[in-house]
Amino acid sequence: MQWSSPHGWRGWLWPALLATVIVVASGRGQVAAPPIVDFDKLAHGAIFGLLATLVARNGFGPGRAWVPIVAVSLFGLTDEWHQSFTPGRSVEFADWAADTLGAVVAVTAYTHWAWYRTTLERALIRRGRS
Repeated sequence: MQWSSPHGWRGWLWPALLATVIVVASGRGQVAAPPIVDFDKLAHGAIFGLLATLVARNGFGPGRAWVPIVAVSLFGLTDEWHQSFTPGRSVEFADWAADTLGAVVAVTAYTHWAWYRTTLERALIRRGRS
């Protein structure tokens, strides 16, 4: 498996878009969520895990898998800080822990589980040969 980014600068568009959505959502006073106990922790883990996977796809192989984990964890910390300025929102250590845990699980799966990695890298639409 080649660990250099196959996407070039375009590989950073999806992580940048998702990070923007996270910042916009955390700036809202109320975020819609089902009334399930600790659902928000699961959502934090899933969203930040996806973000970490999108960052890891840009050439961070097993020897450098810590880079997207640390970057996304720090982003989660700044997101919690950002929420402290939003009326109706608060800073929760558990949210940041869920962000970080989601990043760790997702990047570990991406870097060490070949089936998962190749499934994520498979083209959704097959292009015809020209």
